[in-house]
Amino acid sequence: MTPHADIDSRKAWVVAWAALAILTLCYGAPLVSVVALKPMAAELAAPRSGPAAAGALTYLGAAFGGIVAGWLSGRLGIRRIVLFGAVMMAAGLAVSASGGLFHLYAGHGVLMGLFGTSCMFAPLITYVSRWFERRRGAAVALISSGQSVAGAIWPPLLQLGIDRFGWRWTMVLFGGLVVVAVVALTITFLHSPPDAAGPNAASATARRSTASLGLSPNTVMVLLMVAVFCCCVPMAVPMQHIVAICGDLGFASQYGAAMLSVLLGSAFLARLFWGWLADRIGGVQTLLWSSLAQATALIGFLITRDQAALFAVSAAFGFGLSGLLPAYVIAIREYYSIEEANWRIPTVLFAGLLGMAAGGWGAGLLYDRFASYMSAFSIGMVFNALNLGVLFFLVLRQRGPRRFALTPG
Repeated sequence: MTPHADIDSRKAWVVAWAALAILTLCYGAPLVSVVALKPMAAELAAPRSGPAAAGALTYLGAAFGGIVAGWLSGRLGIRRIVLFGAVMMAAGLAVSASGGLFHLYAGHGVLMGLFGTSCMFAPLITYVSRWFERRRGAAVALISSGQSVAGAIWPPLLQLGIDRFGWRWTMVLFGGLVVVAVVALTITFLHSPPDAAGPNAASATARRSTASLGLSPNTVMVLLMVAVFCCCVPMAVPMQHIVAICGDLGFASQYGAAMLSVLLGSAFLARLFWGWLADRIGGVQTLLWSSLAQATALIGFLITRDQAALFAVSAAFGFGLSGLLPAYVIAIREYYSIEEANWRIPTVLFAGLLGMAAGGWGAGLLYDRFASYMSAFSIGMVFNALNLGVLFFLVLRQRGPRRFALTPG
């Protein structure tokens, strides 16, 4: 362990930025099948739900593997888990590029999802949260932006690779980049976390936090799992299908990739705001405001087909969704000790990844049935409303001055 004085230090921020770089690389891998959705479907003679299921299987595999990876990272250390995950990500891309739908599903679901992505997000976000106390919300929001930064950087570059080399070679080349860069970043920057506060103090804090809701610890966790599932279903629809949606509307593929970059780039910038807000008002209230922003932007996808308007809606949607996943982590750290957080964080995120899988695959299935994404966005609104209901209930259960506060309690 490093000294307790390293908490909230410059060294802690270096670790956080390194974790962000690792997640940015790893979240770029599944984007190949997002950007290449239409040519993959054409080459594989499959409906769009065929290649769209690859992304869903990545989320599904990560959901199941993340719980075990989070538990193991507390015992084996973060370095071993992340290094293993990087090798599996590269292997998954190679297998996905080697054949038909079976190879695509095995590469994405088993290697990239179950053994790859699962070793990245939940273990890294729990690890980095141990380096911070006063600025934990800002730090968690920063590294949670890995998917957003990946979406801002990689789609145009991947589109160039797909146009020049085809989607198969693009997968292989990106896999090589991931394993080399992640190994270098992990060995150089991912040090042992600082000593935690005493276990008795941590347990007391957890008991006070859950008591503030008047609910048992497990009940709170179940409610958070329901909430994160319901917010991730609508989140996944534009994130996985915006490029295909633009193609259906007659826009060039470059515009679709740029729109995905705008959506996720906006999410990265907005996470700085949501992290600041979480440090001031807490995780649950941040979740409520972020979910309201996502629901509002989701309506925009239902009512506009104009190219400029869709860019604006994509930016607004990125702003809304960006506060959700990091705020769930902040809420768990507020309610539970670090010993429990090692497995409760990936367990709650398990439900979120299931929601992402259901939303992404379900939108492709609904498109194949109705030849339109309108039904997918409409069902997404229903899930977003359910999410708001759960979060509103939790906010109402809070005791003390933080209820609906916009300034520190």
